[in-house]
Amino acid sequence: MKKHIIKDIKPNSIAQELEIEPGDKLLAVNDEELTDIFDYQFMTEDEYLTILIEKQDGEQWELEIEKDMDEDIGLVFEQGLMDDYRSCCNKCIFCFIDQMPPGMRETLYFKDDDSRLSFLQGNYITLTNMKDADIDRIIRFNLAPINISIHTMNPELRCKMLNNRFAGQALKKIDRLYEAGVPMNGQIVLCKGVNDGDELDFSIREMMKYLPVLESVSVVPVGLTKYRENLYPLESFEKEDAEKVIDMIEHYQKEAFSQYGTHFIHASDEWYLLAGREMPPAESYDGYIQLENGVGMIRLMDTEFSEALESAVPSGLKRKVTCVTGRLAYPFISSLADRIRTKFPNVDVNVAGIRNDFFGEKITVAGLLTGQDIYAQLKDRDLGEVLILPTVVLRSGEKVFLDDMTVDELSEKLSVPIAVTDCSGASFLNTVFGITVRED
Repeated sequence: MKKHIIKDIKPNSIAQELEIEPGDKLLAVNDEELTDIFDYQFMTEDEYLTILIEKQDGEQWELEIEKDMDEDIGLVFEQGLMDDYRSCCNKCIFCFIDQMPPGMRETLYFKDDDSRLSFLQGNYITLTNMKDADIDRIIRFNLAPINISIHTMNPELRCKMLNNRFAGQALKKIDRLYEAGVPMNGQIVLCKGVNDGDELDFSIREMMKYLPVLESVSVVPVGLTKYRENLYPLESFEKEDAEKVIDMIEHYQKEAFSQYGTHFIHASDEWYLLAGREMPPAESYDGYIQLENGVGMIRLMDTEFSEALESAVPSGLKRKVTCVTGRLAYPFISSLADRIRTKFPNVDVNVAGIRNDFFGEKITVAGLLTGQDIYAQLKDRDLGEVLILPTVVLRSGEKVFLDDMTVDELSEKLSVPIAVTDCSGASFLNTVFGITVRED
């Protein structure tokens, strides 16, 4: 019998009233063993239920519970998923983890491909390690949306790209989710000379057959580090390539919008920056449904920034700051700095576009910058009163860079205070002005 260790008890909860304690174990709900958190959530929705608890001394308590429908019992488990994470069984030709240098923290090398994380955290999955029973559970528990790394709708090419002979067959699972009406989102990592051109055209046409259940698909360019020895030979996209990708996507956006009222297929911001084209208008992003894949981040930030700047009145403010970004977004962030200086001449905003020496110069996004690169390129510069970092350069929920340098360490090495801002335009402007906004 699988035993789920209880890490904590929520205050004033049913579990606290029943004298369940941290360290106890949950064995069953309504005489059924639990596989993971979804079994637990589904089985504890009812108003009447029994749970089997094993105390730390080995004694077992069967507890009857009467509660409101959907009321939380109050258990917090040692494993958030109540199960081991499923690792990826593919060897994708574009996998970023395979392109990382040795010696980084162990968690950065873990490749997850877990459908449960797709629902809980928005992760994208390939469907290759899912069984029919997993699809049944998604449908039964109504887990949605499910985010899928599609990459190509050509089964043979998908086998090649994922280095998995079952990868093409796994596409059939999309049919089952579609037939059950389970909302999905898709992602294509585009590799030059592999799944672009005619192959991308074919994939888009095939994916449109799943509208509107397949709600959106993003197309992002492959990221290539300098650590690609003995890996599949891939090339970087150039300006001309980006223009062709955008033209194709915008063509199908018009077709999808005319039929379904949604733009459906989206090019990530990187394509527009690489092509030197203006970002599409806000309404093209369908409510920014693919924001986490870098689709519409710049348009949204620009819109929010414009609104905040128009209403900003920092009377008598005199300030000098430096903002860090990657080389890809450098022109855009510089344009925001110019607009601040134009309206507020006493606010001196310098922008540092950091070259990525750690992963290689082909990596130009801010989210993969390291503390050591920032330090090396800023150590001899006058940074002003504060150094501003985008939150994307840090580990989620922490103040640590990919190379394990902390924000405090970087601040001490550069002898300057550091402020962290999110990707919203208002937050960026407030951080430049030194205004702390309280979040309720």
